[in-house]
Amino acid sequence: MKKQPIYNISHFTQRIRKSELYVNTFKKHLQTHSFIEKPHRHNFYLLVLFTNGSGFHEIDFDRYVVKPGSLFMIQPGQIHHWQLSEDIEGYIVFCGREIYNAYFENKKIEDYTFYRSVTSKPELKLNNSMQLVLPYFKMMVDEYSSPQLKTNDKILNLLDTLFIEIDRQYEPESKHDTHPYNHKINEFQMLLEKYFMTQKLPSFYASEMNMTLKHLNRICKNILDQTVTDIVAKRVILEAKRLLTDQTKSVAQIAGLLGYDNYPYFGKVFKKYTQMSPGEFRKRVA
Repeated sequence: MKKQPIYNISHFTQRIRKSELYVNTFKKHLQTHSFIEKPHRHNFYLLVLFTNGSGFHEIDFDRYVVKPGSLFMIQPGQIHHWQLSEDIEGYIVFCGREIYNAYFENKKIEDYTFYRSVTSKPELKLNNSMQLVLPYFKMMVDEYSSPQLKTNDKILNLLDTLFIEIDRQYEPESKHDTHPYNHKINEFQMLLEKYFMTQKLPSFYASEMNMTLKHLNRICKNILDQTVTDIVAKRVILEAKRLLTDQTKSVAQIAGLLGYDNYPYFGKVFKKYTQMSPGEFRKRVA
C-alpha cells in the first residue's frame, strides 16, 4: 500500500471558487472525484449522509456497514475509504476548522461530541430520524450550487444547526458527555492530541492537569472504562497504524517518529494492543 494522500478542500472545488466549504450530492461528488474510493486522508472536517444504497465504509481500520440513514462524521487525519453499490445516494459536506471557528467566535467545531477526539465514534445510525437532518443537507446543496449574497454565511449557519441536531442524537450514545468530570476528560484528550508523540507516561498528563495520577485514573475508569495508560497507548497505536500504511518508511523509522528509541519495546506495545506485530499489520493492510 502506498502512502495515503492527504486532500484539502481545494482538491474538490473549482479554482475560481476557493473556499473552506464544499457541499454536494454524493452521486455527483463520486462522479467527478472517483479517487476518493481509495484510502486517503483529509485536513478538514467531513459529513456524509447516505440516503440510498449499500456497502461499507472503513475509517481508521474499523469497518462500518453503509445503509440508508448512515451518517459519518470524519475528523482531519483519519484514514478512510469505501466500497459502495451503484445505486448509492446521499450528501457530502466539507468544512475547514479555520472558517468555522472564525465565524462562530464563541465555539469551535472540535467542541462537538462527535469531533472531540479520535475516541469519538464516527458513525451515527439515524434510522427513523433521518428526516430531521435531511432538510439541512438539501438547503446547503441548493445554496452551494447557486451562490448568492452571503452564501457562506447561510451554509455555515445551516451547518451549525445540523451539528446541533446531530449532537442531540449522538450525545445519548456518549454517556460521559453529561458527567460532571466531562471537562476533565476533554482537557485530557486535548493534551493527549498535543503530546502523544513525545509523552507516553500517564504521570505527565496528570501533572499537566494539576491532579494526582490516581485521581485521573479514577476519572478515566469511571467515564471511559479505561486506564490512562491504555488511553495513551491506544492513541499511539492508532497513529502507528496510520503510519504503517506508508511503505516508504521502515517500522524502525515509524517507531522513532512515535518517540520510541527502543524499537523492540514499540513492537511489544503494538502487539499487546493489536495481537500482531507491526510487520504483520503492514502485510495485512498492504
